[in-house]
Amino acid sequence: MTPYQHAIQLLKKVATPQGFLASANDIANYKRVWARDGVICGLAGILDGDKTLVAAMKNTLRTLADHQHENGMIPSNVYFEGEKSSVSYGGLAGRVDTVAWFIIGVCQYTYKTGDTAFFKQLQPHIHKGFQIQQSWEYNAGDLMYVPRSGNWADEYPTQGFILYDQLLRLWALRSYLHFDDDVTLRKKEKAITEKIVANYKKSTSKENRYHPNAYKELKETPYWVASLEPAGYQTQFDAFATSLALLLNIGESQDHKELINYTETLRLSLDLQLVPAFWPVIQEGDDDWKWLTNNCKYEFRNYPYEFHNGGTWQMVNGFYGMGLAIHKEEEKARQVHAQIEKLNQVEDWRFYENFNSKTGAPNGVPFCTWSAAGSVLLEQTLTNNKLLV
Repeated sequence: MTPYQHAIQLLKKVATPQGFLASANDIANYKRVWARDGVICGLAGILDGDKTLVAAMKNTLRTLADHQHENGMIPSNVYFEGEKSSVSYGGLAGRVDTVAWFIIGVCQYTYKTGDTAFFKQLQPHIHKGFQIQQSWEYNAGDLMYVPRSGNWADEYPTQGFILYDQLLRLWALRSYLHFDDDVTLRKKEKAITEKIVANYKKSTSKENRYHPNAYKELKETPYWVASLEPAGYQTQFDAFATSLALLLNIGESQDHKELINYTETLRLSLDLQLVPAFWPVIQEGDDDWKWLTNNCKYEFRNYPYEFHNGGTWQMVNGFYGMGLAIHKEEEKARQVHAQIEKLNQVEDWRFYENFNSKTGAPNGVPFCTWSAAGSVLLEQTLTNNKLLV
């Protein structure tokens, strides 16, 4: 089989009547329909077009909608045991990014399938999601405040106005506005875009400063920094946020050029030739070390160069490659894709969750479905079968 066929085979293996599971491995915590993992696998499925995968995406979205909290939160995951289901909205903190992934998933599914009846059926759930995102601004300042552990980097110490979450919300809004040109949401999309451009990277503009005092202390970077909070900036490089910034075309052409140059230099400096989740690595003795080591519910996994602490995720690199392709950097995107396939085929195609960026050793669960999805998403993008952005 080709590498692509291996990836599709894994996605089909976890396509259940309730939606995509996070892993084909027999680990209870991963045998659930996770909002984030399920939608990302579904995005790969709808780009591929296989009927089984498209149906699994629809089932994933229906499961998430059926278990949406009355306040608007979308589950972190839903576990099924026979006819019974149990739902989690997050572990040590509630998950903020699941709402955006759900909205993105519904809109992308509708865009690819033309199933407008399903879109209309889930529209009330989408509006409830937009409503709780608005409430998470707290001060009506256009940026959502995200608790530590509130998104995919659930054991990493970012918090506050995390860029990744603002970009996901922006993608959700843009996707929805493709189907419904809501005036209020259109204004919100514009306001969020302006706040991002004005606050996450040093610029000559003097407007829309969210935290003027912190901004004065912000040093120039070629990338959009990870987060802003009342105590100041968290200036790490965030690969997922970088990928979304490229996909959503944030900033001007000079910003895109600087961002790609920096990211490519970082990628090519590492043996795996892929970008790490966050950089630089937090080491013992660093200020953030205590926030990192205490931020785990069961066991500590964020050792230097592993998991979110500088680890390499094929899924994240799939989105990065998509961003490169959108910006006409197809050759660089193909290089990224080739390296993703190398990692996915370790130990006879075990599709590990992530890898140690220094040693190259695999980490996390095997047969991790979004590791397969990252490869599929990038390959389909390179053949010009793109998502709605």
